[in-house]
Amino acid sequence: MSSATHFPPEWADQSAVLIAWPYESGDFSPWLEAVEATYCQIAKAIAARQPLVIACRDREHRRHVETTLFGRCVDLLRVTLVELPYDDVWVRDTAPISVATATGATLLNFRFNGWGGKYDCGDDAMLAARLHATGIFPRTPLQSVDMVLEGGSVETDGCGTLMTTARCLLNPNRNPQWDRQAIEARLAEHFGVDRVLWLHHGHAEGDDTDAHVDTLARFCDTATIAYTACDDPADPLYGDLQSMEQELERFRSSSGSGYRLVPLPIPRPVFDEEGRRLPATYANFLIINGAVLVPVYGDPNDRVALERLSDCFPDRELVAIPATPLIHQYGSIHCMTMQFPSSVPLGSNHD
Repeated sequence: MSSATHFPPEWADQSAVLIAWPYESGDFSPWLEAVEATYCQIAKAIAARQPLVIACRDREHRRHVETTLFGRCVDLLRVTLVELPYDDVWVRDTAPISVATATGATLLNFRFNGWGGKYDCGDDAMLAARLHATGIFPRTPLQSVDMVLEGGSVETDGCGTLMTTARCLLNPNRNPQWDRQAIEARLAEHFGVDRVLWLHHGHAEGDDTDAHVDTLARFCDTATIAYTACDDPADPLYGDLQSMEQELERFRSSSGSGYRLVPLPIPRPVFDEEGRRLPATYANFLIINGAVLVPVYGDPNDRVALERLSDCFPDRELVAIPATPLIHQYGSIHCMTMQFPSSVPLGSNHD
């Protein structure tokens, strides 16, 4: 791709958001009722503001999803249901990524290898191609990219800067044939960015993505980064997150100035039935048209995170979404969604 390529930021006007509905035989099976309740809240919030595309595994699953949404008073006129197989619901990492090019918008289909070979992912690796084959984006071509990359591993300010983590993109379980320089060259080629900000510290305990940046640090605008923070020296995450904070303080914007940094304190530890800590962070929010969907956990820091994010997004409504059911499978709101900019319109029969 040429230097005319542009990777739009999440706050750009959107045509739609994609989610994949959880299913009975999937990994969310033990918590399915609670997870579906959370999905309904997310679907309702999105559909109230813009089109929503929901992947369903088959016709029977589609009927179940439609009935469930109708029962929760979700605006079905804003919802498009598509049938295709998938393993996991984390479409942030399996759906195509939108860029603008000199010849128009393009959907990039990066390779997906189950977060570094951790899981079977045959259907997830095909999700982007199968989604495109439904005809839902008839005016936007799909381009295959021979590089392993997940959408949750990259953040853009929309002005030529990309932020990511070394633990993920430089991990030999993704693209072992390339060093940092080679990976930066490919990021520049496919996203049109001219610089990459690398975080070498920070992770969410229980996270299985090798430290996706969307659990740690997020651009809120070209000058603001909201990030996961910890002020409890007794917390095992304290040292690593403090080191990440220091890295963020050293970052400079493309204009040469430091970023406005907004700390999002982590909630009290949340554990699963086996006593393993789950990756609860507030950084995994989703920006949509007119609103920001923020994960909350029934914790006192919910209010702190919402207040601080409201200052970051003064022109958008903040919608708190109970996300504890989601983190039982190690992801949250941003992980389970993928937005498409207005330059990638739905087909006329999907509007």
